[in-house]
Amino acid sequence: MDNAVSVVWIIRDAKPGHYSQCEGLSNALVERVPGLRVETLDRLGPTQLLKILLTRNLPPELESLRDRGAPRLLIAAGHATHFTLLVLGWLIRAKTLLLMKPSLPCRLFDLCLIPVHDQPAEADNIIGTQGALNPMRSGIKKSGQGVILIGGPSKHHDWDEQGLLQQLEKITQSPEVYWTLTTSRRTPASTQNRISELRNIDFIPFESTAPGWVAQQLAAAEYAWVTEDSVSMIYEALTAGCAVGIIKVPGSTDKPNRLVRGLNALVQQGQVSVYSDEKDPDLQRPAEVFNEAQRCAQLVIDRGWL
Repeated sequence: MDNAVSVVWIIRDAKPGHYSQCEGLSNALVERVPGLRVETLDRLGPTQLLKILLTRNLPPELESLRDRGAPRLLIAAGHATHFTLLVLGWLIRAKTLLLMKPSLPCRLFDLCLIPVHDQPAEADNIIGTQGALNPMRSGIKKSGQGVILIGGPSKHHDWDEQGLLQQLEKITQSPEVYWTLTTSRRTPASTQNRISELRNIDFIPFESTAPGWVAQQLAAAEYAWVTEDSVSMIYEALTAGCAVGIIKVPGSTDKPNRLVRGLNALVQQGQVSVYSDEKDPDLQRPAEVFNEAQRCAQLVIDRGWL
């Protein structure tokens, strides 16, 4: 395998969530392609891109990076990365892979991995995914270990503090599970105060957690309950190999949004459970392993690009 085959470039913007998607896919590719090297670069500005188009030359720092191994594949996520991805792909003659539904025509990219809830069209260069990709991995599970992740009001969800507390009280009744609960930046202060009074949980507010703490907890937990508004956390808990339950949160409108449609599909497939007052809050792990990054990495490799 020569250098051109063994290098992937990730193009990132300023949003950690977008980079996390790219990292999930690149990590899965590294596991499958011996010697694969991944480099990360920031998106280029309009002036830089125009200069590349006019001169057909890379900036010195990217020229130096290419000299160490020209990539066959460029990966990006986020609208702000589109033009950098396309211009570099054109100049370097690398395949372009975008992790989202683009704001430009999909035909401009060699491959788009688009969440099914965004209703992607059917095309040879489009693969539908269940949620956004992520770098979560399942670790050694600790028997009886559970995690509860609480979000807060959002664009698509309102907040019912009393309803949330009632669900938490029932979920944490089981003496067979040791529950660790954390919140998010969106969690109202009043909700945090009331959660701190609950028994049978180890409450760790988000401001007391270090980077990577949630990932470590999910990797070791057998069970995870996540509020419905925290969609990315639901997919990360599934990828971590947890038995996952959704804590109900009222929607901001009566019409289901695209994210809710995606969660409904998971419920129908038996991948996750939804809290119910009529049933005991017992969780079962899905019969099949859920890891969209691994699945998509294999599909990329099957195309012969690496």
